[in-house]
Amino acid sequence: MRYPNIHRAAFIERPNRFVARCLLEGEPITVHVKNTGRCRELLVPGAEVWLTKSDNPTRKTAFDLIAVQKGPRLINMDSNAPNTAFGEYVRAGKFLSDAQKIRSEVRWGDSRFDFCLESGRKNHFVEVKGVTLEENGAVRFPDAPTERGVKHLRELQRAAAEGCGAHAVFVIQMKDVTQFSPNDDTHPAFGAALREAAKNGVQVHAFWCEVTPDTMEIAGSVKICL
Repeated sequence: MRYPNIHRAAFIERPNRFVARCLLEGEPITVHVKNTGRCRELLVPGAEVWLTKSDNPTRKTAFDLIAVQKGPRLINMDSNAPNTAFGEYVRAGKFLSDAQKIRSEVRWGDSRFDFCLESGRKNHFVEVKGVTLEENGAVRFPDAPTERGVKHLRELQRAAAEGCGAHAVFVIQMKDVTQFSPNDDTHPAFGAALREAAKNGVQVHAFWCEVTPDTMEIAGSVKICL
């Protein structure tokens, strides 16, 4: 995936979860933050960030904040990017090589899954989560409690019990990481639900990405520690 009209800026502050103040070419501006998570370890005063400019003249904010430099790592923090990157990965035949039909935003039971991949006579339901929380090369999810995420895992487990393919996919929005694990410190219920799902037919995947200021692409798998 690729972003247009990229600009480098410096982070100043985040008044609320939807907007941030950044310094662009010496001028303070308000930008939209494409991630409603906490991201406290990423958005620190003075951090180098990357913005993409919208071509919509009616928007209140002309720029979206999409990536941030954290030490040696460039981290994409656009919450829409994991689904887009995974969709490209699937369509390139790198996830299920025999997928005959790919649908997005598919309702099943009480949930809406990100993808449904039709392979032969079997449906594979996929829920994608973006991962930005990193410490010493290890990454974890979530960075804030997510009851919705727990619900998705339970629905995936039910789909697996009914004979469907069920996949929890964690797209790590950076490279040079060593392992993925659930963030039990922040949301122990999510970790418990992920372990239970993995024991009951849900396949868990974690992929790292090549990230540049204007691109993000799934590049390989990461060790999973449950």
